[in-house]
Amino acid sequence: MKITIDHLTAGAERAEGVTVIIDVFRAYTVESYAFSRGIERVYPLADIDEAYEMKRLEPDLLLAGERKAKAGEGFDFGNSPSQIENLDLRGKSMIHTTSAGTQGIAAAKNADAILLGALVNAKATAEYIKSLSPSRVSLVCMGLENRRPTEEDTLCAEYIKAILENRENDIDKQAAVKRLKETDGKRFFIPEDQSFAPERDFYLCTEFDRFDFALRVCRDEKGRDYTKKIDI
Repeated sequence: MKITIDHLTAGAERAEGVTVIIDVFRAYTVESYAFSRGIERVYPLADIDEAYEMKRLEPDLLLAGERKAKAGEGFDFGNSPSQIENLDLRGKSMIHTTSAGTQGIAAAKNADAILLGALVNAKATAEYIKSLSPSRVSLVCMGLENRRPTEEDTLCAEYIKAILENRENDIDKQAAVKRLKETDGKRFFIPEDQSFAPERDFYLCTEFDRFDFALRVCRDEKGRDYTKKIDI
């Protein structure tokens, strides 16, 4: 199994084989929590105008996500797991558009399969990859607003790679979370930003392996991408 780690949409464009699009802060943590609360489908969209149009045509769909870390006008939720962690989402479906994570899905044209990764579902994602027995795995870190690589996404990629190579114990999780709090996670501790980047999001996003399911991108009957939960 050949495993590569790459970054941003350019990395997604280069991705081949089973591809994991990684966004820890916060896109795929949000989708993981949504599925844990009973959501049936998530439609990840790169284009915010397309997201608004889909919501207009299907008003029963929830609309979540962000641009520049903040929810768009008319959104039901931002890109914040703390906003949905206690909701009952059974029987609902959701549109999700973000400036980083969902851009990677759109760019990964050469992938054989697309999975969505975060620290909360990293081990389940790795175990699902093992079940597929691929010859090639691409781990793509989407970074901060798809502008620069970030420590949390790279950590997640390295952790998944370590599990695939049976080196899970190489990762010091406690030290990693402490380091994140002092580096790319600092933005969740800014008092004036708590309305859209709350401190609780940091802790929800950095809880390793909270969920025992992987997220896979599939196509619906209309040819639209949607995220499906795969129990491990």
